[in-house]
Amino acid sequence: MLKRVLPLFCLLLLTACQTAPTEPSSSLYDALGERKGIAAIVRDLLYIVVEDERIADKFKGVDIASLHRNLTDQICALADGPCAYSGRSMPASHAGLGITEAHFNALAEDLILAMERNGVPVSAQNRLLAELVPLHDDIVYQPAAPRGDASRNNAP
Repeated sequence: MLKRVLPLFCLLLLTACQTAPTEPSSSLYDALGERKGIAAIVRDLLYIVVEDERIADKFKGVDIASLHRNLTDQICALADGPCAYSGRSMPASHAGLGITEAHFNALAEDLILAMERNGVPVSAQNRLLAELVPLHDDIVYQPAAPRGDASRNNAP
């Protein structure tokens, strides 16, 4: 697994060098701007993704409103906010999509861009990325979904 997430860890280390020592400590939820801020980050992420030739095709046919809601809830919950994620599991959401390391890393880069556009401090960016890294194995190289599970409307 280390070999697969090494690029993301390198990205974390590079951005960690930019962290200002005087940033106030706060909960990750607060640092992301609470639910309203998280929703704005996700909105900007989705705009970035559709323009990113590396991964835009992975989002074709996805219900964007549902994706926005589920991803906002998921990030809110990961940030210890008062949200509950009720979407499908990560393996079910990504089954058969052929998500590669390059796709995973491209989305991480796009998320960083969205956070930067929303003024999220680098330390908070790193904390969120650290929460997302454990999801790697549930997203990358998932086998095809069993027959009858063709719905991708809730895929984060």
